[in-house]
Amino acid sequence: MNLFRNTPDAQVVVAGAEICRQDEPGDTMFVIVEGTVEIVRGDRILGTLGAGEFFGEMSLIEKAPRAATARAKTECRIATVDEKRFVFLVQQTPYFALEMMRTISSRLRERLVETR
Repeated sequence: MNLFRNTPDAQVVVAGAEICRQDEPGDTMFVIVEGTVEIVRGDRILGTLGAGEFFGEMSLIEKAPRAATARAKTECRIATVDEKRFVFLVQQTPYFALEMMRTISSRLRERLVETR
């Protein structure tokens, strides 16, 4: 998501640090501005995400506990998106909402193929 490339409020996260933890409450999602993040559930690595990709959207949208842990694989710059910013982006930037839906659909499709 190039919308966040020049965001001034991105936070630096050191390699190895947890960004969010499985089963904890969450009301934000995250966009990777720079770096690489691993998504882990229990002992299983679900995926590795890079610049422009997002995670944590399930907790933001559903207001449910985190489904997985996100850990910085490398030093990262991470933009945080709370509900107010999310709603603004969906309303004002239709491409943002469309890109999120495409990514979520693609992730779901990958998981369905893995379970066959």
